Amino acid sequence: MKNRFKYIISIILMFLLNGCNKLVIFNPKGSIASDEKDIIIISTLLMLIVVIPVILMTFIFAWRYRASNLKATYTPEWAHSVKLELIWWAIPCIIISILGVITWKSAHDLDPYKPLRISGKPVTIQVIALDWKWLFIYPEENIAVVNYMQIPENRPINFKITADAPMNSFWIPQLGGQIYAMPGMQSKLHLIAQEKGQYEGLSASFSGNGFSDMKFIVKVTSNEDFMQWVSSVKQSQIKLTFKEYNNLIRPSENNSKQYYSFVETDLFKSVILKYMVPMQGVGNMNMEQM
Repeated sequence: MKNRFKYIISIILMFLLNGCNKLVIFNPKGSIASDEKDIIIISTLLMLIVVIPVILMTFIFAWRYRASNLKATYTPEWAHSVKLELIWWAIPCIIISILGVITWKSAHDLDPYKPLRISGKPVTIQVIALDWKWLFIYPEENIAVVNYMQIPENRPINFKITADAPMNSFWIPQLGGQIYAMPGMQSKLHLIAQEKGQYEGLSASFSGNGFSDMKFIVKVTSNEDFMQWVSSVKQSQIKLTFKEYNNLIRPSENNSKQYYSFVETDLFKSVILKYMVPMQGVGNMNMEQM
């Protein structure tokens, strides 16, 4: 019965949000996104316990106490009912208490900084939000890709996220919630993909003219296919040196996928620290400062 209610509310929400490409949040492909979907549905059902009766009573009262209904009791001196006061205060208080417990528990269980308790070696990906594109660095594999990400299924993905442009928000709707990418700071996100496929990632925070096209593809494959893909990226003739990076960060729109077979040492750290050390750009940073 509980699953049936979840299914019904999912259909209702999808209908109300028709035309919005964020409907994919109701088709999760990872445990984090699945838990977040359940929270949305449960919270909506709890709030509808109050909303639906109020809407129904609005029409019922309007019909029952219409001017032409002479059978309705006219009590102009009536002003207070202890029983009714208890009902319409107690029910919302109970619902708010339940929502508070759910929020507190889920905020800790789904903390984006909290590593996933799942077996398997994690894949680390450093994410840099640029104008208007995404740069993904795989430090362990020493490769980088623009506007494209490939990850293995059923392995934890540890994202380290920053920005070398206005503050942005990194989001893969079918894998989990969004998190901000901020210049001079590093945020974290831990996700997992449990089904092979191709999913959309995007910017969830307005950041200028090219914001609407600041999207990327996330391809989930087997671990073997992932390693083959890493090998193919290493065949690229382009290397992400500091000089190449300084060309890459120039604002541009509708950027296509680009592979880099080599990444300059400590590039990600240098991007963060250039906002913390005045007059220092990427490539001019003394690595001993890190």
